[in-house]
Amino acid sequence: MKSFKPLLFVIALSVLSAQAWAQGAKAIDFVFTTVEGKTLRLSDFRGRWVLVNFWAPWCPQCWAEVPTLKKLNRRADFVVIGVGLDYGPDASVVRDTARKREFDVHIVAGGNRRDQDSPYRQVGPVDFFPTSYLYAPDGEIVMFIPGQLRENRLLDFMREWHRR
Repeated sequence: MKSFKPLLFVIALSVLSAQAWAQGAKAIDFVFTTVEGKTLRLSDFRGRWVLVNFWAPWCPQCWAEVPTLKKLNRRADFVVIGVGLDYGPDASVVRDTARKREFDVHIVAGGNRRDQDSPYRQVGPVDFFPTSYLYAPDGEIVMFIPGQLRENRLLDFMREWHRR
């Protein structure tokens, strides 16, 4: 019976963590540096929706969602931060790729997913590309979006969130 206690503890901890995530944990006030050298903090955008979108220069699905991300970024109540990952040793690849693709949002060169200092470690896991995280205007992380973002689904979620 003693051997089951650690297992029960791990299960209980997992359930509590899942409940905390579902109830919406306040996010860490991330600090990113754009490819232009500007510092971005989550707190800089208080009162606006913030979407942190992780992409890779070699990812065709990432480029398929760029028109939607650009459209969302034009909204007065919304900010998109594009974090380029897994681009190799030359960070200029992120800046150059974003320009080539006309991805005109806040662009961050995020290193490699395995780097200890990578921006994704301040936000959440990135197991594949694209991956996005949505922060509510109060700084609460409210949505994890693995794969391509669907504009209608996102906007519906935002409307429902305001109604609660």
